[in-house]
Amino acid sequence: MQYVFTSEGAKSLGGFGAIGSLFPEAWDWHRFWEMTAFLSIILAFMNILPIPALDGGHVLFLLYEMITRRKPSEKFMIRAEYIGFGILILLMVVANLNDILRWLGYM
Repeated sequence: MQYVFTSEGAKSLGGFGAIGSLFPEAWDWHRFWEMTAFLSIILAFMNILPIPALDGGHVLFLLYEMITRRKPSEKFMIRAEYIGFGILILLMVVANLNDILRWLGYM
């Protein structure tokens, strides 16, 4: 995650355009299912990242509860979810903006 927040890492992010460019121009069932499986594995890995809006964030809070023997306050949990969702939206905007800038020739 640390690499994503550097200038070089932010430039390497790609959104829907980058995902679409992974698939070949000519239709090939085998390649299609390979890329679909690859994208599913990537999404599964990203879902376990400890960002509060994802499953990994829920696991992180459960581990905190198991270690400290007390549940975080409801107010804290709501704020953490909002922050996690904001991080995800920000990453999505940056990734798709990079695709647009690459398409326009600025990157």
